[in-house]
Amino acid sequence: MQLSLMLIMASLATEVAMSRLREWAHHGASMFADLSPREMHAVRNYLHSCSELGLTSARDRSLKKNSILLIELQVPRKHEALYALDRGQAKPSRQARVVVQFANQAEPNITEYIVGPLPFPDSYQLKTFKGNRPVHFESRPITSVEYIHVDAILEKILRKVNKILHESTGFTYWNCTDRCLTFSDIAPRGLEPGERRTWIMLQKFVEGYFIHPVGFEVLINHKDLDPENWFVEKVWYNGQYFDSVEELVEKYEKGTISKVKLPEHDEKDLFSTYIPRGQSNTHTNIHGPKLVEPQGHRYRIDGNFVEYAGWSFAYRVRSSAGLQIFDIRFNGNRIAYEISLQEAIAFYSGDSPAAMQTKYIDAGWAMGVSGYELAPGIDCPEIATFVDKYHFYDTDKPVRHMNALCIFEMTTGSPLRRHFNSNFKGSYNFFGGLENHVLVIRTTSTVYNYDYIWDFIFYQNGVMESRVSATGYIHATFFTENGLNYGNRVYSYVLGNIHTHLVHYKVDLDIAGRGNSFESVELKYVNFTNPWSPSHTIKQSMLHRTQHVTERSAAFRFGKKFPRYLHFYNPNEKNKWGHQKGYRIQFNSHANSVLPRGWREENGIPWSRYPLAVTVHKDSEATSSSIYTQNDPWEPVVSFEDYIRNNENIVNQDLVAWVTVGFLHIPHSEDIPNTATPGNAVGFFLRPFNFFNEDPSLSSRSTIIVRPDKEGKPKVQRWTPEVIGHCVSYQSFVYNGTYSGV
Repeated sequence: MQLSLMLIMASLATEVAMSRLREWAHHGASMFADLSPREMHAVRNYLHSCSELGLTSARDRSLKKNSILLIELQVPRKHEALYALDRGQAKPSRQARVVVQFANQAEPNITEYIVGPLPFPDSYQLKTFKGNRPVHFESRPITSVEYIHVDAILEKILRKVNKILHESTGFTYWNCTDRCLTFSDIAPRGLEPGERRTWIMLQKFVEGYFIHPVGFEVLINHKDLDPENWFVEKVWYNGQYFDSVEELVEKYEKGTISKVKLPEHDEKDLFSTYIPRGQSNTHTNIHGPKLVEPQGHRYRIDGNFVEYAGWSFAYRVRSSAGLQIFDIRFNGNRIAYEISLQEAIAFYSGDSPAAMQTKYIDAGWAMGVSGYELAPGIDCPEIATFVDKYHFYDTDKPVRHMNALCIFEMTTGSPLRRHFNSNFKGSYNFFGGLENHVLVIRTTSTVYNYDYIWDFIFYQNGVMESRVSATGYIHATFFTENGLNYGNRVYSYVLGNIHTHLVHYKVDLDIAGRGNSFESVELKYVNFTNPWSPSHTIKQSMLHRTQHVTERSAAFRFGKKFPRYLHFYNPNEKNKWGHQKGYRIQFNSHANSVLPRGWREENGIPWSRYPLAVTVHKDSEATSSSIYTQNDPWEPVVSFEDYIRNNENIVNQDLVAWVTVGFLHIPHSEDIPNTATPGNAVGFFLRPFNFFNEDPSLSSRSTIIVRPDKEGKPKVQRWTPEVIGHCVSYQSFVYNGTYSGV
C-alpha cells in the first residue's frame, strides 16, 4: 500500500514538473519568433528618424545612398534565453539586426546594428564580427536597384550587337518584341577582394529560360557607384574571347571568326516546359492517393510554438539563411537548443567563362527571402497548416510571402516497427505493428534556377531528421565540344554542367543538459582462442570507442576515414541500465570537398572541409557563413576555421555540431526540364542512443496487436477508434503566387 502511494505521488510530481517545463517552453518560444510587420516598420521608422545616419529609400534609383538592406530578428544570447526556458523568468527584450549600406560618403561601407527594444526601439548599437573584421563594401549582395542599372547597361551594350544576336539566335535584347533575350548573372563577382565585375550569360526569354543559353556572355565591371562609369571587360561568343563589343562586331563583319546559327526556334518545342507529353501511363481521370486527417490535426501550433507526440520546438525563418528551430524537446527533455540551416553552395565547372566562374554561395542571395508560396497538394499536403512569412530585405516595407511555410503530419507508408511471430505450424503467435506517423515543418528556397525543399521531420520514437531535397532547373551553359569534359549534352546546343551541392547545418546539442561530451564508435577485429574448442580461434568485431577531447580532434576532414557512429552524450546523466544518455548523428549524404584547401574561393567556405566539426558553444560563433561571403569569399568576415583554431577542450562542455551534407550532380537528359527529387535528397538524423530506457514510441496509441483466440480466429487489440472517419475534403486547388509589401 505504501509503495503504491509512493508511486502515485512520484507520478503526480512528474506530471507537475512536465507541465511546468511545457509552460516555460511555451512562454519562451516567442523569443525566437520572426519580427512582425509592425516591428519591422518600427525599426525602419526609428532609424530613418536618426538624422546622423542619413537614410533614404532603398528603392531610390541612385547607388550613392545610405539605405537599409536587411531587418531581421537578433536572437538573444543563449544563457539569457535559458533563464526564460528553464526557469520561467522574464524573457530578454526583443531586438532587430539591421544591415545598412552607407554609400553616400567618402568611404562607403556596410555596417550592422542591433536595434531595440521592440516594439518601440529607441537605441542602436554597432554589431561586429568575430575579430572585428570589416565588411568590404564590394561584398554586399546585389540589390534590385543595381539590377535595374545592369539591365540598362546591357541594353546599351547589346544594341551594338543586335544584328549578331538576331542572326545567331533569332532573338534580341534591345528593341525586341516576342523573341527577347534575358540574362543570368554569375557570382562571385571577380577574382579577388575589392572587385565587383560580373559575367552575364544571355538566354532566350521563354518558359524555363535557364536551359536556353545562346552562346553569348559578357563581363561587366560595375564597381563604381555611378553606373555611367561601368564598362565591358570581356566578351565571349561561340567559344571565342574578345576584349570589347566593338572587336567582336568588327571581326564578325569581316567574317574572321567562327559564327553560330542556332536552329530556328520552335514555339511548339516543349523542351523546357512542364507541359505533359508522351504516352500517359496512368488513368488521367483518377486522382492518386491523398493524405487525410480523419479527426483533424494531432499537433498544436500557437504562434511559433509547435507540439506533437511528445515533441515541442519554436521556429523561425531567418531572411538571410532560412529555417531555424529552437528549444527542441522530447517528453520535456531538451535534445537541442538550436538546429538551423547555415549555408548552401553549388560549385560548378565548365568550358564557358560563366560556367567556370559559377560558385554560388546561397546565403548571399537571401535564402530565407527566397521562400515563396507553397502549393497545396504538391509542395505540402492539402491538410497542412500554411503560415505566411514576412521579410524586410532590399525593400522599404515588409513583404508578405503568403503560405511560405507549412506544417503537417503524415504517414510514411511503412511501419515504425512491426513483427510477425510465426508458430511455424502454418499460423502465428502474434502480430504487432505501429504505423509510422511523423510531423514535418517545411520551407523552400528558390535561388534563381534551383529549388531547395527544407524539411525538419519528427518521429514518434524520439528521432529527428533534417532533409534537403533539390529540384528546379539545372544551371546550363552553351554547348562546346570541350564542354563534354564538364557534363552532358541535354539539348542541341545546351550543356548540363557538373556541380557539387553542399549544405551546412548548426546543431547545438543540449542532451539532458548543457554539459555534453563526444565520442566516435567504430569496430575493430579481435582474435582469441575458442573457449569451448581450444583448437580453434575466433575472429569477431568489438566496439572501439574514441573519446574526442579537443575541437581539432573532432573536426573530420573529407577524404579521410569517417566514423560510423558519432555519439554525443551527457557524462553526468545515465539511463536505467547505467549507460550515459546520448544521441547520435547519422548521415545521409555522399558529399565531398569542392576545392583544394586554401584555394581562393575555398577560403570563404572552410566549413566545407568537414562533414562534421564539433566546437564549444559561443554566442560570437552564431553562424558559419554570412550574406557577404558570396561576393568576397577570399577574405570572408565569417571564417569557420576560426572556430576550431583555438582547439578548445570539448569534454563535458556546451557543444555545437556543425554538419555538412551534399552530393555531386552530373546533369543528364532526365534532368530536363527539371531535376527530380528522388535520389537528390540528403541530410542527417538525430537518433537517441541510450537516452531512453526503451523505445519511447511505446506511448503511441496507434499500435495494433493481433493474436489468435482459442478457435484460431484473429483477435485484434487496438487503442484508437476502429471507425476512422471522413476522408478527403472537397476544397478545390487554390494558388495565388504573389508577394507584396504590407
